[in-house]
Amino acid sequence: MRRSVLGPLYRVRTLLIVDRPQLRATLYRRGLPVWSAPVGIGAPSTPTPPGRFWIREKFRTGDPGGLYGPVAFGSSDYSVLSDWPGGGVIGIHGTSEPALIPGRPSHGCIRLRNSAARRLWRLLPVGTPLLIGRTAHFLPASPPSR
Repeated sequence: MRRSVLGPLYRVRTLLIVDRPQLRATLYRRGLPVWSAPVGIGAPSTPTPPGRFWIREKFRTGDPGGLYGPVAFGSSDYSVLSDWPGGGVIGIHGTSEPALIPGRPSHGCIRLRNSAARRLWRLLPVGTPLLIGRTAHFLPASPPSR
């Protein structure tokens, strides 16, 4: 594939891990955690799919108090049922129901409290790898201390 047919390329030094069992997202920059927050994920009947993905887009929602909060991120993860506009895409977004976080209230999307979503907006570039599963499966084991 020719480079000219691709969209913009981004060099990132970030990694976002969503730990489903712990209901927590953590952003790493150059291997160090720089942000962490509790999350809401998909209900058992509409789970947030695990795997290795990336952040495709980020945008302001236009309705800070609305269903998706002030900001949202689109990922390359898809689900049969999603509460994302247009369906399918697993998004990361704020919420109008912060009391449901941490928990499993969504149709697959990853929900954050609005304050956490705003902070993540400033830290998370498009192109960031997104790993959804169990943190221990994605990070290398710590070397033994001497």
